[in-house]
Amino acid sequence: MRDSVERLWPELEWISDEELREQVTQTWMVAMERSPLDPQDLEQIPFTLLIPDCPATFMEHKRCVVHIARRSAEAMDEFMGRALPIDMDVVIAGAILADVGKVLEYERVEGVAVQSARGQALRHPFTGVAVAMECGVPDPVCHIIATHAAEGNLVRRSTEAWIVHHADFMSYEPFKTLGK
Repeated sequence: MRDSVERLWPELEWISDEELREQVTQTWMVAMERSPLDPQDLEQIPFTLLIPDCPATFMEHKRCVVHIARRSAEAMDEFMGRALPIDMDVVIAGAILADVGKVLEYERVEGVAVQSARGQALRHPFTGVAVAMECGVPDPVCHIIATHAAEGNLVRRSTEAWIVHHADFMSYEPFKTLGK
């Protein structure tokens, strides 16, 4: 499973803290082992079930989010780093893990991605945090997983969580207006 996760996520190498990189890798490994999906499914299934016939895959969206988050954090650090410190490893790890719970929320039925029974009961921020905590992921990264989606509107987000939240929605919201 490690090879599959590392193939899906070359961005893991961007995490400079080796322990954190391993915790993030382990989280994806555990989630995939528990998922009804196979790693190759992530290259085919839509990143969201909320947009009918979503044309972007899970991995296209996820890798885009990681790249947007990293570049945004770099720009913020360059221009505002003195006033607003940013932990780049936390941003990258949080962006990579933000949707890890979706592999427990989705399943394929007759080749089509649908919401699983678990997904109907628990949204991916909750299952993602549970697996991440089990794998020793530190709280600042779990905070990003927990707050990257609408659930985060109810709590105070860290700077790193704001970055990932906006990166995620930048690569989600435009799809809601396609074809309209």
